[in-house]
Amino acid sequence: MQQAISAMEERTRAHSPNENWPFTVTQATPAIGAYVSDIDLREPLDEPAYLALRRALIRYKVLFFRDQDITPAQHVAFARRFGKLEVHPVLTHDPDHPELVVFDKSDKKRGRENIFHSDVSWREVPSMGSILRCVECPPTGGDTIWVNMAGAYENLPEDVKARLEGLRAVHDLMPLFGAALSPEQRVAVRAQNPAVTHPVVRTHPESGEKLLFVNEAFTTHFANYAEIAGYRIGFDLKLGEMDLLQYLFRQAAAPEYQVRLKWEADTIAFWDNRATQHYAVQDYYPAVRRMMRATVIGDRPV
Repeated sequence: MQQAISAMEERTRAHSPNENWPFTVTQATPAIGAYVSDIDLREPLDEPAYLALRRALIRYKVLFFRDQDITPAQHVAFARRFGKLEVHPVLTHDPDHPELVVFDKSDKKRGRENIFHSDVSWREVPSMGSILRCVECPPTGGDTIWVNMAGAYENLPEDVKARLEGLRAVHDLMPLFGAALSPEQRVAVRAQNPAVTHPVVRTHPESGEKLLFVNEAFTTHFANYAEIAGYRIGFDLKLGEMDLLQYLFRQAAAPEYQVRLKWEADTIAFWDNRATQHYAVQDYYPAVRRMMRATVIGDRPV
């Protein structure tokens, strides 16, 4: 595994020259993440800046911006530059901007996002990216971790990669979000958001990278495991499926694929949901942590 990780680091360095960016980019870790400075997100992005940010996002997978005191309207305008925005069917919205999800945690409401996931992977057309701003941060704690899922796939053993060929997985919002809904709400939300299937390994539509696309929050099972693995004895089939899925979930926990951000007020993180997973660390209760997120609609995984 160390040889594979070293190879990944070499490629990261080779593909990270001092490009003529219209802003300053500082790489965060060899595997994932970069800090972007000398840019004011209150101002509309011109075409060169937009294209450069999109290239940086594809290259580094998550971008961090400090000291961006933007309004909710400016947040929406910046996010909309990258595509259409979704309205989440369950989470709380900003009253004036339904495209903005509000995460408002305190001693009265504990955070529940502490599981590796890719935002809205349960949609038939999942997210391209998410843009999260810290409005109010706890004095310490409340970090977020992002994971490079291209690296996670690349370093899988070849025999495991062979087992994943043609395999599809089911993604569902209800196991995570259903518990907070009334029975009537569950019926209504389920009617509008059925479970969907996506390839276990998807191809990034812009970089061409192969990406491991299952996550512990929303992936419930494989849709066609028996067809791919073959059937012997019932418990072999089910245990084999569970073991493989749990093995794939655990790849996100490897520090070699991760970057960790310590939030400050007016920090913004912009990440590629196709190529990453993330985990919000819930170690700050009962302190206040208030965040706002816009989510850009993406493309159907293939």
